[in-house]
Order: sequence, then C-alpha cells, then structure tokens
Amino acid sequence: MYLNKAFIIGNLTRDPELKALPSGSKVCTFSVATNRAYKDKEGVRKEVVEYHNVAVFGRVGELSAQYLKKGSQAFVEGRLQTRSWEADGQKKYRTEIIADNVQFGGRPTSSSSSGAASSVPNSSSGEEKGADLGKGSAPSDTIEYPNEDIKPEDIPF
Repeated sequence: MYLNKAFIIGNLTRDPELKALPSGSKVCTFSVATNRAYKDKEGVRKEVVEYHNVAVFGRVGELSAQYLKKGSQAFVEGRLQTRSWEADGQKKYRTEIIADNVQFGGRPTSSSSSGAASSVPNSSSGEEKGADLGKGSAPSDTIEYPNEDIKPEDIPF
C-alpha cells in the first residue's frame, strides 16, 4: 500500500488567485508558510521557514479564494504532486500540494500573540465562535503554550 498525504498549518504568503480552466472548473492557487524551531549543537535556537505551493480545485477552491487572504491561517489537507515543463531549453519542476480540504483559521490581527484561531472564518460574534470550540468553552478560553523546548526527561513515558 502507498500513501501520499500532506497536512500543513500555516499563514498565506500572498492573496489567493482564482482561475478558470478550459474545462470550466475553477482552480485556486496560493502559498503557505510554515516554520520549525530547534536548537543547534551549540544550544542556539534556530528557526527554519518553509514555503508550500497549494492548488485547490472546484467549490473548495472558490471558497478558499473568497475567504482567505494574505496573512490568513489555513489548515491544508491534500497530496503532493510534482509537475515538470520545458522553459528556455531547461527542464523546470514544481512540487505543490493538491488540496482536498482547506480549513480557514482566524482572521489575521496585529494584536493577537497567542496564535489561536477559530474554525469559523467570518464569525463576528463570540457566541458563534464558542459554538465550534467544544463543550463548555468560551471564546476567551485560549491555551497558553510555553515558549521553551520540551526536554526528553520531562516526558512521562
């Protein structure tokens, strides 16, 4: 059995572009940035950013173009696909995520530092946001994660 599955959560680096294919179906393309923090051999904290190209087809693509914008948080689920073409006598390659599902995060705000996002893209009242957060939680309930790295000796198993 083979598996080609990609899951990423990140912020859009540019506004989505919606195009119509000759067949009449729609395709939305955008780029998502993800990051990873680690400590090198000397104990210095490093951060690496990766950029992922995403293509979304059909109705999900139309909704992505409508609700997402640069800086928006998104959860993308799909498969990896590499295309190739010839340009100026050179073979070019592009690997992208062909998304099956896109979940929209919260709207980008400059005052939010916790990174918590609602699963409702255009919710304007706190009651609507609270309905999707789980049982008994209020919109002001956010999880505060520590900024320090987890040490292996702290793991209970």
